[in-house]
Amino acid sequence: MAIRVANNQSLTAITALPSAVSGGAMTLLETQTASGSATISFTSNIDSTYDEYVFKFYDIYASSDDNRFTFQGSIDSGSNYNVAITSAGFQAYHTEGDSSSLEYSSSLDSAQGTGFLPLNASIGASADESSAGTLRLFSPSSTTFVKHFIAENNAYLESNGTDIFYTTGYFNTTSAINGIQFKMLNNNIDSGVIKLYGIS
Repeated sequence: MAIRVANNQSLTAITALPSAVSGGAMTLLETQTASGSATISFTSNIDSTYDEYVFKFYDIYASSDDNRFTFQGSIDSGSNYNVAITSAGFQAYHTEGDSSSLEYSSSLDSAQGTGFLPLNASIGASADESSAGTLRLFSPSSTTFVKHFIAENNAYLESNGTDIFYTTGYFNTTSAINGIQFKMLNNNIDSGVIKLYGIS
């Protein structure tokens, strides 16, 4: 394998990675599309195949204003979604009226709660308003450790502005997480796409 170094120090003509180097490839496992859906559930493909799973959300649109996109995990393949969660979240927002804030969101965190955890602040439901983001789940099949997650979500606020919300935490269980469900805090997911990837 020849390596050529250009004047700007970039590398070219690398055709393959050494076998000891991981490519970090994303493998698409499943795609679900919401259409007036009360819930979107992933109850397959979350197993010991990968150490990291990534959910990506595209144009999640709520059926009602002042809503939140939420998630929860299952240890029984989707029969129940009520695993204890401890989490922390913060957000930064800026409205079209030029008000802004960076703040810890105590109302959106969880201390051993078993309800659904918000992935964003209050989003709008006008025709051009939606939410998009990512949820990363680590080692869901471990029977030794708790299951960590990190999420970031951007939303068009119901108060006409942009909001970036970060949340991190863990499912406090040593049982394998084998299901994840998404839903709106109130009413339905009117439309949107959620993709599940495995990270090798």
